[in-house]
Amino acid sequence: MNVLMVTNLRSGFGDSGLYEYVRELGSHRVEVTMRFLDDGADLHHLLRDASAYARVVAAGGDGTVSAVAYALRDTGIPVLAYPAGTANLLARNLRLPVDPIDLAVATIAGRTVTIDLGELTLPARDGRTGRRRGFSIAAGAGFDAKLIEAAQPLKASLGEGAYIIGAMQNLVPTVSKFTLTLDGKVVETEGIAVMLMNLARIQFDLAVTHGSDAQDGLLEVVIVKPASPAALLPTVWAALLDRLTEHPKRPGLEIHTASAVEVVAQPRLPIEYDGEMLDATTPFSARVLPRAATMIVSEESPLPRDEIRLDRDGEVG
Repeated sequence: MNVLMVTNLRSGFGDSGLYEYVRELGSHRVEVTMRFLDDGADLHHLLRDASAYARVVAAGGDGTVSAVAYALRDTGIPVLAYPAGTANLLARNLRLPVDPIDLAVATIAGRTVTIDLGELTLPARDGRTGRRRGFSIAAGAGFDAKLIEAAQPLKASLGEGAYIIGAMQNLVPTVSKFTLTLDGKVVETEGIAVMLMNLARIQFDLAVTHGSDAQDGLLEVVIVKPASPAALLPTVWAALLDRLTEHPKRPGLEIHTASAVEVVAQPRLPIEYDGEMLDATTPFSARVLPRAATMIVSEESPLPRDEIRLDRDGEVG
């Protein structure tokens, strides 16, 4: 079996176990080709011959994994979300193991699920066509983007704790009036953020919404209503209760579902997707790409797995 690994040199902080992972693959006679993603690298060039490999490993944070999955959308090429970033939310939502040896075992076994991806489109400007980005967890505008922006310089030293500092630095977030077009239906509302959720679990393993399904062809459109981080405490408490018992209510959140979304905000708000900041503000649009990504999972995955099939090496995967 041959595996292509794309590693983001800027992701994470400290040892993510990549050496042990590659060593375990090698002990099973898996050939590994490593390519490195940095500020000057072209991801599409790094993935130019991905179809010649049995597996593609995206080693980095959620932005890296989503970029690889989006670049390989609808190809059926199995992608492993190797958790080498700060939050590693996609790996958590898929319930991938954190141990490098277990990750190698999952890679070789090749059990997969197909999940939806979101596609974010920014308006055309300066005569250029609109930019597109793929996301696997969420995209949003407003308070969540400001929090991520504030956390960026602190993630290397504080890990997920950087997001708490980011919230403390934004105690008076901007309240904006939103005009949302949801599958053609216009909704007028207001809040400090709008989030488009594909998978529900975010930092600290909290579920923003209850029962989010990354295989239903829909995004959950979440408007965050409280005017301060402190006012979000009942929402956080409800998410914590979900760990003990089913608690579907999310006070302070207005939730819709749609497969295609347009977002206009007044005043305009910064935009993020899967923890990556964009050099743009609202408006933007997004749509679902149904079952576009093929992701490698372990036995613990909460999502229905694909049927056992033969991989490109002719082995059962």
